[in-house]
Amino acid sequence: MAEQTFRIASIPADGVGKEVVAAGRRVLNAMAEASDGSFAFEWQEFPWGSAYYAEHGVMMAEDGLEQLRDFDAIYFGAVGWESVPDHVSLWGLRLNITQNFDQWANIRPVKFLPGVQSPLRKADSEDLDWIVVRENSEGEYAGLGGRNLSGRGPGEEVAIQSSLFTEKGCERIIRFAFDLARTRRVKKVSSVTKSNAQQYGMVLWDEVFQRVAAEYPDVANESVLVDAMSAKFILHPEDLSVVVASNLNADILSDLGSALAGSLGLAASANLNPERRFPSMFEPVHGSAPDIAGQEISNPIGAIASAALMLDQFGLSDQARRLEAAIEATTGAGHLTRDIGGTSSTDEVTQAIIEALASAQSKPEADAAYETV
Repeated sequence: MAEQTFRIASIPADGVGKEVVAAGRRVLNAMAEASDGSFAFEWQEFPWGSAYYAEHGVMMAEDGLEQLRDFDAIYFGAVGWESVPDHVSLWGLRLNITQNFDQWANIRPVKFLPGVQSPLRKADSEDLDWIVVRENSEGEYAGLGGRNLSGRGPGEEVAIQSSLFTEKGCERIIRFAFDLARTRRVKKVSSVTKSNAQQYGMVLWDEVFQRVAAEYPDVANESVLVDAMSAKFILHPEDLSVVVASNLNADILSDLGSALAGSLGLAASANLNPERRFPSMFEPVHGSAPDIAGQEISNPIGAIASAALMLDQFGLSDQARRLEAAIEATTGAGHLTRDIGGTSSTDEVTQAIIEALASAQSKPEADAAYETV
């Protein structure tokens, strides 16, 4: 029996989510088998998603949150399909989990992998590596508002969508970002808002940021408007370490960062409940990609790198660094899927990562001390 067994709820959901979650599970199971009994994974898969919606009229079981509550983590694929409106699929499954489980800290590392060509010129000459920290519980995705006055006739309906910024919500994510920055080589936090135009919620954010920053004199800080930060991602990415922003702004900026790294297929994320009152959820940033689903050409690296973040959550940081090193060895050796200029299949990249793990295990001195997130 393993010294530690982690119970993981697997929700592949839609499209390529099924393929990349299967790939991540293969890699994690291979790591467990090679651990000499130090840890193991116990999986339970849930069939929720757009196909479930077509049969039941809901994206997940009515008691789904209760079913998930006692797991150690949730491993998620991707949600969305042409037959279900995007706001129905997102709110019915992913946001249903992240909000009800108060997974308020979303981290999205931006990593430039060897062998992957970036459209960013500075990636060839600079050591680029930053993390986007996203407030994941309120902000623009709080879901407050409504549609009214449709009775007035065509063209007369009114829609109101309100953002929610609380002092508590701002402070906890900003403090999380500063604590994270203290663990990194470059100790700096860049706060992103649009407070010149959004004078209430985002001015509150700015004020909380300055108050919290004063408690971290060892960490550099800056406040940048989101349009200026979009330019900075491209023109001065070497100046970034930890970027913290609201739900919407961080969502957009993290996709930009992933594209600059070469592909959304590379991007990992973790939806964390740092107090551990609920399980955290780990997922690739990319969507369900109906156009390539079932063709075995999807990029599994985002999902596998998300599994490394899950290993960190389990306290297996050495294993997480091994997995990140295996991903780098795989891309550096030219095992690339189509989205990053290669011809390898999902299965071939997954197998290459497993083989890189086995090779590294036979040569302990090759294990690098990778910077944690």
